[in-house]
Amino acid sequence: ATIVVTPTFTNGSIGCAGPTKTFTITVNPTGQVNQPADQVVCNSASTTAVTFGTTNTGGTTTYAWTNTTPGIGLSASGTGNIASFTAVNTGTAPVIATIVVTPTFTNGSVGCAGPTKTFTITVNPTGQVNQPADQVVCNSASTTAVTFGTTNSGGTTTYAWTNTTTSIGLAASGTGNIASFTAVNTGTAPVIATIVVTPTFTNGSVGCAGPTKTFTITVNPTGQVNQPASQVLCNATATAAVIFGTTNTGGTTTYAWTNTTTSIGLAASGTGNIASFTAVNTGTAPVIATIVVTPTFTNGSIGCAGPPKTFTITVNPTGQVNQPASQVVCNNTSTTTVVFGTTS
Repeated sequence: ATIVVTPTFTNGSIGCAGPTKTFTITVNPTGQVNQPADQVVCNSASTTAVTFGTTNTGGTTTYAWTNTTPGIGLSASGTGNIASFTAVNTGTAPVIATIVVTPTFTNGSVGCAGPTKTFTITVNPTGQVNQPADQVVCNSASTTAVTFGTTNSGGTTTYAWTNTTTSIGLAASGTGNIASFTAVNTGTAPVIATIVVTPTFTNGSVGCAGPTKTFTITVNPTGQVNQPASQVLCNATATAAVIFGTTNTGGTTTYAWTNTTTSIGLAASGTGNIASFTAVNTGTAPVIATIVVTPTFTNGSIGCAGPPKTFTITVNPTGQVNQPASQVVCNNTSTTTVVFGTTS
């Protein structure tokens, strides 16, 4: 505003005007800053640079700001724009920094502060998943459901996983928890599936992937025993040792057996191979002992029983002949026919 003042000197009823003088009154606008946008970023990611702006013209607007949470990687206060920086949050929940910016409009060496604007920079934690336990199960058994967990809070954690060995009955990839399923291994050695799970923490529509965790599901084969040969032998003779065998590898196979007929000289039950023993049959007819052997394949402290195999040990009685009668006959007479007999 330009003000022009004119003086007039008056004496004896005569007014005498003098030269005018001019001066101004300048009214600066209130300082103003445009509303900065809120940001949500991941730990270790770069923020977007904050460039303050104003609708004011005809002077200079400066900006002073404060930050409630320097731990995110931004100082507690500053002036001017905020350059991009690497956000920091090593915790388990989102960290929200509130930034208040005050604009000052300056013209004619007079600064006019304006109303503040507030915005936030939220730094999400890195995605995290607890270490899942390894599993060892038998062929045709149910696995334990895998329920993923995290120490993170204040948002949502999702899980994506991959599986190296689909033959165990689990898909090559998936998301979320892994339900119990029937494990498959029709082979002769343990099958190890390696599962890698990747966690992603999401808050404010920003997903932050975290380090993977790896675990295994091992599926043992069903226990298996080769078919033992049946034996037939005489009373008081030695049996052939029974050495059990298997086609399975990669673990340990043990054998438990039962015997229906202990009178042949073999116990009613036992484990491991059957050593040679002296067969017994003091009767008059063959004695048949039925032996049933059950294999168990063990790996990773998990024993997997397999189908039993059956064989027999038959012990024949000792050969026996009834006493024939002696004969005395004359020259040129017929003997009595000798017909041998036995109780066997």
